[in-house]
Amino acid sequence: MSANDSDSLSLLDLFRLEVETHVRSLSAGLLALERVPASAKYLEECMRAAHSLKGAARIIGLAAGVDVAHAMEECFVSAQQGRLVLGAAQIDALLRGSDLVHRIANPPTNDIAWADSEGRSEINGFLDMLGISLHGANAVLAQPQAASPSILLEGTATPVEHVLTTPVNALLQEPDRDALRASASREHTDRALRVTAENLNRLLSLSGESLVESRRLKPFAESMLRLQRLQRNTMRSLEGVHEELADLRLSDRAQTSLAEVRRLLAKCQQMLSNQLVELETFDRRSVNLSQRLYDEALACRMRPFADTTGTYPRMVRDLSRSLGKLVRLDIVGNHTAIDRDILERLDTPLGHLLRNAVDHGIESPGQRLSSGKQAEGVVTMEARHSGGMLQINVADDGGGIDLDALRAAIIQRNLGSHDTVAQMSEPELLEFLMLPNFTTRDRVTEISGRGVGLDAVSNIIKQLRGTIRIFTTKGRGTRFQLQLPLTQSIVRSLLVDIGGEPYAFPLAYVNCTLELAQEKIDCVQGKQHFAFQGRRIGLVTAHQIMQSGVMAQPGATVPVVVVGEQHSEYGLVVDRFLGERMLVAQPLDQRLGKVKDIAACAILEDGSPVLIVDVDDMIRSVEKLISAGEIENVQNHSGSGSAPRRKRVLVVDDSLTVRELERKLLTSQGYDVTIAVDGMDGWNAVRSERFDLVVTDIDMPRMDGIELVTLIRKTPSLASTSVMIVSYKEREEDRRRGLDAGADYYLAKGAFDGGTLLRVVRDLIGAADA
Repeated sequence: MSANDSDSLSLLDLFRLEVETHVRSLSAGLLALERVPASAKYLEECMRAAHSLKGAARIIGLAAGVDVAHAMEECFVSAQQGRLVLGAAQIDALLRGSDLVHRIANPPTNDIAWADSEGRSEINGFLDMLGISLHGANAVLAQPQAASPSILLEGTATPVEHVLTTPVNALLQEPDRDALRASASREHTDRALRVTAENLNRLLSLSGESLVESRRLKPFAESMLRLQRLQRNTMRSLEGVHEELADLRLSDRAQTSLAEVRRLLAKCQQMLSNQLVELETFDRRSVNLSQRLYDEALACRMRPFADTTGTYPRMVRDLSRSLGKLVRLDIVGNHTAIDRDILERLDTPLGHLLRNAVDHGIESPGQRLSSGKQAEGVVTMEARHSGGMLQINVADDGGGIDLDALRAAIIQRNLGSHDTVAQMSEPELLEFLMLPNFTTRDRVTEISGRGVGLDAVSNIIKQLRGTIRIFTTKGRGTRFQLQLPLTQSIVRSLLVDIGGEPYAFPLAYVNCTLELAQEKIDCVQGKQHFAFQGRRIGLVTAHQIMQSGVMAQPGATVPVVVVGEQHSEYGLVVDRFLGERMLVAQPLDQRLGKVKDIAACAILEDGSPVLIVDVDDMIRSVEKLISAGEIENVQNHSGSGSAPRRKRVLVVDDSLTVRELERKLLTSQGYDVTIAVDGMDGWNAVRSERFDLVVTDIDMPRMDGIELVTLIRKTPSLASTSVMIVSYKEREEDRRRGLDAGADYYLAKGAFDGGTLLRVVRDLIGAADA
């Protein structure tokens, strides 16, 4: 590609950016003019937008764009001069013109010559239609060649008639390119930067890690304070010794040494105090700087709500007219900042909700007038930040949802009996509207009636870790409230302890938490339940689902996290609640693939990792266990009763023969044995379950035994786990290398026998049921 071609493509990209902004301005202005036809403000805005489009189209040589934009500009000038009143027909034609300009800049085939070939008939049709619609108003549209010489091209001093007789190549000189770039950059500074989404995500991830790492200084500073107190106590003890020795006749050397110790200790204390002050200052500045860095990185991903709402007023207008209704869309909070990824995903659900409001919510003009309302209905869309979350409301002032019709639809579809449905609360009834294929409509239209709109909305909101609630008042309207995280990279989570390991439940998926009394747990047909807010909820242990350790002996109450909805709601028993955290979510290594029941990971303030639960996946795991009849009761899983807990051993070896030999030997003695086929498999196992002993080989693929032992010893939560190496490497240096890595015992396979293995295991962890 030549340099000239590259420059042309750059100009075309800038032109498309400018078209996007001006078309949005045109659409908004035209919809406003439909309500206030003679508004000087909106006429001026529309005229300037059309004029700017015309100038930009000339610079890149798009004659069709010039023709359409010029015709629209003349229309607005005529309206400004009082020669034309913009009615519904003219607004329709001008809106079609703004769509046409956008299509000229972004042709269906991505070929910019489309407007001069197959698109030319459509453009001529528009120009003819616009001329006919204006003819009755005595407005004669001049052709572009007859434009007034006083109109200058934006960013130049070149009269229009000169531009029209100048070859296109002559227009692509540096001053004109700079003018267009400057014009685009003024309105699209943030969008003109060529930064990939991947780079922004990586920047945010690194800044999030920086923020977490900076907070690790605080625990270190606190440990230094403890050291300072210890030293102060030491100084006091030394002073006490000095006083006791004051009456004794010490040698000059002893007195000098004692004085020197006191001097050095005092100097150390002073130095430590000074260092602590510097450390606290550095800690404060580091956290502040990391927070600012993270906020700036996050701001790079944020976009105003207006970036996705530009097409909605036009959509509502066109849809309402097709239905014979009068509807106005009011948008509040256009400047509310929203994460780019969330904003892009919101376009479909918000479009569904708006169509739903116009079709289902707003009544016909006659019905509204008969009920004492204005003929024009109002749909309001509002975006705001609330309680650290993004809240979006889509509300209409229509007739509200007919709850009696909703009850009848539920019964008709066999989703509930008459008695059950009659006892349901309003929120419970409204939840049915978001079930797949559920609709209260008797007939299907192009707009609604298939029952897929709200179902699709609910699914997308769940994928964004958000919630949706419906509120309705008969005769006054309906409101859909969406609660979403401000960004996908920050997860507001509930931290819990499961088997000695922290896990994070995204709060968007947590219905409630409670301390459940033991006597409230009922067992029906071998399955445990408890009553909560008038419904029965199944009870399972998170330990069994996550395969994480053994549940502690339950006390008078057990901590329960309630997740799920409707017929898939469960209470998960955990060991304890650790509180609420704002976590910087990090994706799992792609080489791991999809990890069962886990969505992502994060780093806590003390530097320890935490896994973020995939609640939907966890619910599926619960239902699989239920269908297989393998759900364990809370009391059984806690290990209560007379049967003692068996010692657990993890055998890690890539040799099938060795694995099976060791497994059979240990199982025969009553040990609970789990096997892993290599070091990586063993590392995953020891992190997800609790073992008393790990028996590992050295030479294995993916991760060798020395690396596995080293990782185990570096992990505080695994410090108490005994480790034994069984290897064919018999040299003293190999044995020393294994013991230095942290193994408790090194057994050479050459001298291997079952008795020796079992004796060492008993020495390390005791008998199987001890």
